[in-house]
Amino acid sequence: MSGVVIIIYLAIIVAVIAGWWKIFTKAGEEGWKSIIPIYNIVVILKIVGRETWWVILMLIPIVNIVVWIIVGVDLAKSFGRGTGFGVGLAFLGFIFAPILGFGSDTYRGPAAKVV
Repeated sequence: MSGVVIIIYLAIIVAVIAGWWKIFTKAGEEGWKSIIPIYNIVVILKIVGRETWWVILMLIPIVNIVVWIIVGVDLAKSFGRGTGFGVGLAFLGFIFAPILGFGSDTYRGPAAKVV
């Protein structure tokens, strides 16, 4: 039974990585940037139109949850999706990232304005 669980787990991991890769390429970034820790957050912040220093906020416990929800909503809006989808990206990214990446959504530009 554990072999089946491992295969399912690996399939989910591959689907999530591929979903984020597609999200990055749809937004005009190179897909490989999605698999580099910390740097992928910097690129996501660029995609949604937030400033780079928000990475520091992502490193603060509790605050990072609120920031990730904001970034998730901004990412969803950057692709023409609503707030509910953004909250889904924040909390259930393993489901919503492949939906956004492989769906017919197109990048519409940063949802947040860089100050």
